[in-house]
Amino acid sequence: MRLRIIAGQLKGKKIYTVPGKITRPTSDRLRETIFNILSFRIQEAIVLDLFAGTGALGIEALSRGAKFAVFIDNYKESLHVIAKNLRLCELDNKKTQIIKWNIIKNLDCIKSIQPAFDLVLMDPPYGRNLIEGVLMHLHHSDCLKKGSWIVVEHNLSEPIPQTLFEFEMKDQRKYGKSLVSFLTYKRDF
Repeated sequence: MRLRIIAGQLKGKKIYTVPGKITRPTSDRLRETIFNILSFRIQEAIVLDLFAGTGALGIEALSRGAKFAVFIDNYKESLHVIAKNLRLCELDNKKTQIIKWNIIKNLDCIKSIQPAFDLVLMDPPYGRNLIEGVLMHLHHSDCLKKGSWIVVEHNLSEPIPQTLFEFEMKDQRKYGKSLVSFLTYKRDF
């Protein structure tokens, strides 16, 4: 299966997926919807793509004018496909960085990245209740600008916890068996 970039400089470019069932790529239609909602927040943004899989979310952001994207995943196959897709899209290391990291453990790997992130795209594996822990890792990493947006694609059975006071729910949309939640970060540095 191949995905395609929906809009921007790379519109129509087909990218590779990870073989097998390790990842669950965000569909073209859902990516289009997410980025239409984000619209003007993408231009010149510093983007973090967590559980990056194919890199499609981060690449879509770069195609639409993001300044830089960091892709984090823990699976060797995913990291290989992300690197392959970045080469295919002619996105070099001046605009991208790939990090192999266990996001579930912490996000210490991004503490030194500057400038801070404007946009986080997060598509964790379903059914593992990872959202709260990863959002807390984001908070503790001190890598988010105040007002940055966090987009979480998640299963209906795994709601966004209401106890995370550092984040504010701005919007939530249902698509089939998935929810897409749009949060903002409220903390000052």
